[in-house]
Amino acid sequence: MIRDTSAQDRLIQIKPSRKKKALWIGGGVAAVIALALVLPGISRLFSADASVSASRLAFATVERGPFVRDIAAEGQVVAAVSPTLYATYGGAVTLKVHAGDYVKKGEVLAVIDSPELVNKLAQEESNADAMQVDYLRAQNASRMLTSQMEKAYDNAKIDDQTARRDLDRYETAYKGGGVPEMDVDRAKDTLEKADIALMHAQADRNLNSASGTFDIEAKKLAHDRQVLLVQDLQRQVDDLNVRSPVDGQVGQLFIAERATVAKNAQLLSVIDLSALEVEVKVPESFARDLAIGMTGDISGNDNNWKGIVSAISPEVVNGEVAARVRFEGATPKQLRQNQRLSVRILLDHRQNVLTVQRGSFVDESGGSYAYVVRDGIATKTPIRVGESSIDKVEILDGLKEGDNIVISGTDNFKGAQRVVISR
Repeated sequence: MIRDTSAQDRLIQIKPSRKKKALWIGGGVAAVIALALVLPGISRLFSADASVSASRLAFATVERGPFVRDIAAEGQVVAAVSPTLYATYGGAVTLKVHAGDYVKKGEVLAVIDSPELVNKLAQEESNADAMQVDYLRAQNASRMLTSQMEKAYDNAKIDDQTARRDLDRYETAYKGGGVPEMDVDRAKDTLEKADIALMHAQADRNLNSASGTFDIEAKKLAHDRQVLLVQDLQRQVDDLNVRSPVDGQVGQLFIAERATVAKNAQLLSVIDLSALEVEVKVPESFARDLAIGMTGDISGNDNNWKGIVSAISPEVVNGEVAARVRFEGATPKQLRQNQRLSVRILLDHRQNVLTVQRGSFVDESGGSYAYVVRDGIATKTPIRVGESSIDKVEILDGLKEGDNIVISGTDNFKGAQRVVISR
């Protein structure tokens, strides 16, 4: 029989290591702390509707301060006065200048050769001379006829006086018995005939005076009308010499040398360099606030000038409105037609205004809400915006100074109420 080894077995007791015990305790404490830190983030994550990386977003802080609302645009120099000259009559044109030449007011720039117009002027001048002769002849004829009427009137007046004296003598002789009554009656008839003749002579004289006046006046009016026609033709002949209406520079030539043109054809343009302006295109959204008289700044060629809005187009073309800004004070001498310059027009300037940097959130939300970021959560918040400038938006309601908001990229939120901003 083989004996077992039970009598040789003994229980061995293992004493716990103090070092391992400390490690276990430290690990437990760290786990509790980590759990405490992670639980709020996990709770926020589960309470949010979406999560978006911060690298895909742009943020800005709401600030209070000055608010400058202006328009910045590129413009080009144009002449405030840039007349285009036209042919007043058809004919062959001889140019006296070239494009770019400096000219003075009244200087001849081109000559139109029109023999037809020159001949017409000569004919009408001859007609005017003939009408003047008719007018003078009418005056002379009127004077001659007036003289004849005066002579007839004077003779009738003398005959009337003679008849009256004869009647007096016959009446005296009749009373003395020297002549019969029949002679007295005859003298009375003679006086009556003389009175009638005198009356008609006077009427003829007055009628001739009026008739002569009318005839002379008609001749005078015809002559005056012809003189006006001659003056108009003379003006047209003078206009064959095309003169510069301003001091300036020849712009564009629309015809070639010795070209034959029709009436009212474009010949050339003249640029008045003493009155230059800058034409800019303003977006339609800003144009409604633009007004004549607003101030602005014009810059270019390392120079800056003050400007004033002088004109605004009444129509919108391709979403833009054309406006002109004139230089305040003297026009700079070194500028050229169509030269490009930068223009800023001041629309509004206020102090102590709540603003935030402008971003796509205004267009995406229509300015009705913004996402305010707090503790890594972007919360959709109703807001109300006011005016906009190039880089800022006025905040009227819904935000306060110091708020941090998402200004671009909110289309990724898809309208969620709460969004986690992950790093």
